[in-house]
Amino acid sequence: MSAITAETVDVPATRERGWGRVTLATIAFLLIPMTPLLRVLLPTEQTALLLAPALAGCAIVGWLAGGRAMLAAIWTLVAAWSIARLSGGTGLFPALQGGWALLVAASFGALAMARRQTTEPFLPRALRAVAMSVGVALLVIVAVPGGPARVADGVAAEAGRRAEESRTGWRQMTGMPEWKDFVAQNPSAGEMADLVEAQLTALPASARSLFPSLAALEALAALALAWAMYHRLGRARIGPPLGSIRDFRFNDHMVWGVVGGLALVLLPTVAIARAIGANLLLFFGALYTIRGVGVFLWVASPGRLATALLVVFALLFWNVLGVMALGIGVGDTWLDWRSRARPKT
Repeated sequence: MSAITAETVDVPATRERGWGRVTLATIAFLLIPMTPLLRVLLPTEQTALLLAPALAGCAIVGWLAGGRAMLAAIWTLVAAWSIARLSGGTGLFPALQGGWALLVAASFGALAMARRQTTEPFLPRALRAVAMSVGVALLVIVAVPGGPARVADGVAAEAGRRAEESRTGWRQMTGMPEWKDFVAQNPSAGEMADLVEAQLTALPASARSLFPSLAALEALAALALAWAMYHRLGRARIGPPLGSIRDFRFNDHMVWGVVGGLALVLLPTVAIARAIGANLLLFFGALYTIRGVGVFLWVASPGRLATALLVVFALLFWNVLGVMALGIGVGDTWLDWRSRARPKT
């Protein structure tokens, strides 16, 4: 997916072109969270619940900036339908999902209308909106009697339900005669199946403890997609286009999020402090990992075929490459690799 550049650019009042990458990114954003492992870990399984309100918020801001009212009306209706349809289940968690989607979209739209600067890039706006949403959500949760405990129990119950459904489906698949014949010829496949089932059992605990940072990262991705889609649908610009991932950067002071999270996790503190540290480390670590990928792509400058091979390689060895990218991204805070001349070979 395209990433975000933190540099101010002059923005022409024209519609962006090219749907290829945006379409692929949207399909991935909608489908990947429904895979067995990620549907247990990620807060929002049906990510259209996040994307539709975010796009409606962008369309409303565009309408107020001189864009088409019909576009804003259509996406507002789509967002209302998505929230009613996808968060209409029983229990606390569906309402929590719908409220979070509305809060993120409203925060992003309100901040965009308060600061109508078409030269301000996407990432600072989105980070402020997510921070504002987290702050408001925490205030509401704390203000409601028994709120923190109820939310934690609701998240745990939802993660446990998804894990049980995924385990049931996985056991049905691995119990089929065709799978057993395949395992008889490939014993490593049986070990992989056992590993997946063990992960499905362990993931609900991680889903509960990392819920805030995972929700924030999902919201950030939804806002980025909505931003890119709106500027291909609407004529009134509300900001500069998303930049290439090679140019992905942000304020270097955000490294203190990684440092603070690491300190809270490693130092002998109470459990709640370690949980806060883990969420800080995951959120800011993900941003710095993307920044590290951008630095690598800037230095290596691979072609399309090489990029495709790198994607496959990254999917197979994501844990090792993720740590390397995180180190490169954090190091870029001080070394600023992209300020140097690009190597010729």
